[in-house]
Amino acid sequence: MRHLWSLLAGIVAAPLVWILLALGQDGSTSTITTWADTSTFNTARLIEPAVYLGAAGVALGVLATLRWSPLGPLVAGLLLMAPYVGMFVAPLRVRSAVPGGWRLFGDPLPLRLPLDNGTLFFLGLLLAMAAFSLQRWRRWPVAAAFAGGSGRSGLDDTDPDLFTGLPADPDSRPPTLAYPPADPPASFGATRPGDAPTAGSSPWASPPAPYRPDGTAE
Repeated sequence: MRHLWSLLAGIVAAPLVWILLALGQDGSTSTITTWADTSTFNTARLIEPAVYLGAAGVALGVLATLRWSPLGPLVAGLLLMAPYVGMFVAPLRVRSAVPGGWRLFGDPLPLRLPLDNGTLFFLGLLLAMAAFSLQRWRRWPVAAAFAGGSGRSGLDDTDPDLFTGLPADPDSRPPTLAYPPADPPASFGATRPGDAPTAGSSPWASPPAPYRPDGTAE
């Protein structure tokens, strides 16, 4: 089904892009040529052709980059390249077959302009290159439904089985998610090794005895 929708999109996009290019290129060329001839300019006149060219670019970008079947870009590219390729066979006949006196919204619609300057062939070849991507011909993977509404896909870095088979590092502890055990708080007045314990009283209850010069207590 996605190939069918892509095909329809390509068939619609090819003539639409051609029309938008013709309007934008003609308006931009005539506006900038007038600026160069008169040495005066009004940039507001360039907005309309820029909108036409921008719309053509958006249509081409959506058609060429969306994650769907490349059949649409391929068909649109072939349709855009066909008139220019026909110029190698019967140039005058092909060019005369393209309407040249149409108007749209009061503006001239020179459909022969993108054909004459080669823009159609360039953009058509650009779209046709999407057919060379094998990944785009395949259906994009859909995430598997989770059993019972829960679950995760892919690797889990908290799974203990993920670390099996790896060589153990003697200088490091095995990975764990538990907090390290807290050291027991030292009680106030605890004695150091070698100190005589004082039962029932604090070691600071009486001042220390003075020492003799030889280092012995009195």
